Amino acid sequence: MRYTPKQIEKYRRQKYIAHLEKIGKNLFRMFRDSGTGSEKFLERFDELMDRLDDLEKIRLDSEYLRQSEAHYRTLHKRIHDEPFDDETLDAMRESAMSDLNRLQKMKNRSGYRKEKHRERVHRDGWE
Repeated sequence: MRYTPKQIEKYRRQKYIAHLEKIGKNLFRMFRDSGTGSEKFLERFDELMDRLDDLEKIRLDSEYLRQSEAHYRTLHKRIHDEPFDDETLDAMRESAMSDLNRLQKMKNRSGYRKEKHRERVHRDGWE
């Protein structure tokens, strides 16, 4: 069975987006875990970014996805441009976690809600 170009494009798109989500979840976990050392963090983050680079680049339509990818690439570049050790990792945990939270809020803000449910909220008897 042959796949159509549209099916192939959809598969690549889903794979790329899923990997972006995976990077975000792994960063959350590594920043939250105080036992994660700088070597382990760097090794895992490099592995995730290398896999992202191996995937075929796609056009990202969502503001959340564009910002996520830009943030991950900037973070990766910043880590490799400066000396990176356990102290640097500890110093950047708080700011990195708030940046990741901001991205998650952006993702959750764009949730879809049917019009009929919006009306129910307005007519709930508390007006």
